[in-house]
Amino acid sequence: MTRTSPKAYNRLRLDYRREAERLGPPPAPIIDAHAHINGAAASRVYADVRRAYGVVRTFTQTQLKQAAAVREVLGETATFVAVPDYMAEDRVRAHTEGFIENITEWNREFGAKIVKFWCGPRGRKFMHDSGGDPLIFTLDHPWRRKQMDHAASLGYMFMAHLADPDTWFATTYADTSFYGTKQSQYDAIERLAEEYPVPWLIAHMGGWPEDLDFIDGFLTRHPNVVLDTSATKWMVRELSKHPTDRLTALLRKFKGRILFGSDIVTDDSHCTSAEGWRGIGAQTSSEEEAWDLYASRYYALRTMFETSHKGPSPIADPDLAMVDPERFGPEDAPPLRGHALPQDLLKALYHGATAATLAHWMEHGAFAEGWAEAGGRNE
Repeated sequence: MTRTSPKAYNRLRLDYRREAERLGPPPAPIIDAHAHINGAAASRVYADVRRAYGVVRTFTQTQLKQAAAVREVLGETATFVAVPDYMAEDRVRAHTEGFIENITEWNREFGAKIVKFWCGPRGRKFMHDSGGDPLIFTLDHPWRRKQMDHAASLGYMFMAHLADPDTWFATTYADTSFYGTKQSQYDAIERLAEEYPVPWLIAHMGGWPEDLDFIDGFLTRHPNVVLDTSATKWMVRELSKHPTDRLTALLRKFKGRILFGSDIVTDDSHCTSAEGWRGIGAQTSSEEEAWDLYASRYYALRTMFETSHKGPSPIADPDLAMVDPERFGPEDAPPLRGHALPQDLLKALYHGATAATLAHWMEHGAFAEGWAEAGGRNE
């Protein structure tokens, strides 16, 4: 059947394979510091997308039960990030003592040395609806502190998702008495980045790509903090708005501390579907469609960072309709404006910054030993 409707990940009907050829090899082999790779079939599709776009290593927040299958496909180029069992029936246990158990298993079975603490404000409703403490997902909750102590004793570096887009705080999180303000999401990290002097990777440009001045101050205050550029739709929408000279100045000032990330999510359900094509918002239903879904993220990010392109993003962004439904629908997209970053900054962003972070992490075992000898934070 001929498909005439555009897809949410390809509004412009681009040939992403041809676009990869047009972009050519990146200035340096890309390390993707933030992805979620699951599924054997989806991993194979993703591996082909990686090759096409010049990505050579992926930090992946894989579900523990799928790690072996992902490792079988990606081998040692998959760097696993320890995460809780988000699919567990007992949600409360999965994010309390269950996560401590996962941290141990990730380290023992897959050599993980990065642990992810997800602190999205919507976690408060998620946990409230599950019968648990709505604040379990906050960074300074007692259970989080126990998890941090345990991870630190095993030599982990920390990763955190601290905040969500401004668009969500203007709408979904309007009840600040329950969700808190956006600024309040950073209260805990301002203390904990010093209390736990490990490398901290804060996802999604620190959670505030809308405000480069905030990011500047945040990185200045905490020299052990690095950021990634993951959440492609969010980054395209917000980083395209900033003047190129302002973004370039930030990347130069903190060269080596901002890492490339995509937030690509893969799953075997993307590769097949008995239901077939169901329109722009539908899940992909074949390996070829999954290829385009994953490639759209690398295409958009590389185009924004490497070129002077000016035009609409090929990826639909429902956040536009969330804040201005009279002007936008869920299929609309923001402008994608290329910044044509200098080659030295691209090399640092794509490869050098992440490689340096890995080296730092591999060398901070002495911190883990000292932490264990002292009995951890609580002793």
